[in-house]
Amino acid sequence: MNLPLKNNAAVSAELARQADRYRLRILEMTIKGNGGHIGGSYSVIDMLTALYHRVMNHDPQNPHWEGRDRLIFSKGHCCLALYNVLAEFGYFPKENLETYYQDGGYLAGHPTYGKIPGAEATAGSLGHGLSIAVGMAIAARHRKQDRRIFTILGDGESNEGSVWEGFAAGGQFGLTNLTAIVDCNGYESLGTVDEIMSIEPLRGRLESFGWAVREIDGHDMDEILSTLESVPFHPSKPSAIISRTNKGNGVSFMENVSKWHYRAPSDDEAEQARREIEARINR
Repeated sequence: MNLPLKNNAAVSAELARQADRYRLRILEMTIKGNGGHIGGSYSVIDMLTALYHRVMNHDPQNPHWEGRDRLIFSKGHCCLALYNVLAEFGYFPKENLETYYQDGGYLAGHPTYGKIPGAEATAGSLGHGLSIAVGMAIAARHRKQDRRIFTILGDGESNEGSVWEGFAAGGQFGLTNLTAIVDCNGYESLGTVDEIMSIEPLRGRLESFGWAVREIDGHDMDEILSTLESVPFHPSKPSAIISRTNKGNGVSFMENVSKWHYRAPSDDEAEQARREIEARINR
């Protein structure tokens, strides 16, 4: 499934189309489940697409392969995005996507370790994923394992004090095999992050905790790929990527609108969303 080519405009364009194919499936899952964190799933799907299709070493036929890179998906409420990527690679059958939010279904509203192949940690209560990733990075270093640990967390999630304990530990131990990606879409459940509990200046804060930091457009596939393939950014520091994104990215009426934190679209909204996404895929 990974594209065996050097990064170029054609590769980036195909990955962007793949991310939009995921957006279509996320839309249908949200409709059928009558809910879901669609806005945050749309903001993070480009990053997940790049990680799984181009960057991470992973083997869907052997999910517990010791040599795999690991992704700790800390913003687990946006699992609509993660589930689609895992199903695309065959970690579980695509038909199981139909069970999202269904009674007795296979896929719950947060990923569960041990139940969903490819899910490296249970993510429900926010703020835990970075510390889990720090522990995995320390363990890999002690075992002299050549693996990388990635984690994705939200900007609203970063209101949690445990997140900053994780950043402190990562910097303290110089975990060069660890990359933290903050999906900064600017919103959390009730409003903007700046209104509720600002985490800015985020770059300066992360650098003060001993991290090497890059700030990118999280919807520019060229920039995402070149950044991910440059880690570690420093020979003795963990890497942090501040991914500036739009909540609801890819559907005009959802972008940067707080109500799309968790919501199912009406029939008319769903049809408009399909038209916009399909137009990009087909152009």
